[in-house]
Amino acid sequence: MASPERANNRMVDTSEPRFNVDLVIHVFGMDADSRPFSQRARAHDISDHGAKLSGLEKRLAVGEIIGVQVGDKKARFKVMWVAAGSDLNMEVGVKMVEGQPSPWKEESEKLKATATNPISRTKPPAKDRRKYPRHRISFPIEIRDDTVGSHMGIKTADIGGQGCYVETLVPFPLKKAVTVTFWLNSQRIQTTAIVRTSVGGVGMGIEFTGLEEASQKELQQYLENLALEAAPFKKVQGAP
Repeated sequence: MASPERANNRMVDTSEPRFNVDLVIHVFGMDADSRPFSQRARAHDISDHGAKLSGLEKRLAVGEIIGVQVGDKKARFKVMWVAAGSDLNMEVGVKMVEGQPSPWKEESEKLKATATNPISRTKPPAKDRRKYPRHRISFPIEIRDDTVGSHMGIKTADIGGQGCYVETLVPFPLKKAVTVTFWLNSQRIQTTAIVRTSVGGVGMGIEFTGLEEASQKELQQYLENLALEAAPFKKVQGAP
């Protein structure tokens, strides 16, 4: 039987088809007890942006970001619901983090090409609570851990006025307080921040906690301008 958490958060959604499959995958990240895990599992009910995962040996927390790998392809997913089950067979529903390439794209395209009938899709009515949308922009920043004096110069995978995500094999731990520095319109900006998600071998999500609202708006506008400038150079689908 589904847990109250799962039952209360799911609703019918026909925005995109999903297909009943049984894919062997690799899942890794942090469990509900903030401990790292890595294991084989199964993916079912796949769509272009989500899936149901089964066979998990660790209980996961709703809202957590995990990594999913199929063959040599991997992507970040957000846990949307968790179902009750035995300790060796947990089920979760996941939604792909915006801007990530689907790790089962080839499988989905084969099913669509063979006219396989999709099944009705369900997902929680969750909304993105971010005040500013993220843009998939490679934006240079410096992240510093002042307690030990370590730092990394890196480029973001995506970024918005309130935070960013960076891909790194060795991220800072969850809830770690850091300092983020970047340049904005020839001005050096420095803000306190906190690590909100951390997945070893994948990356970390960072919230800018010390950035004033005016600076957030200025950063967001700057990023939107960068996104618009880059748009004309994106390859049009179907173009040679």
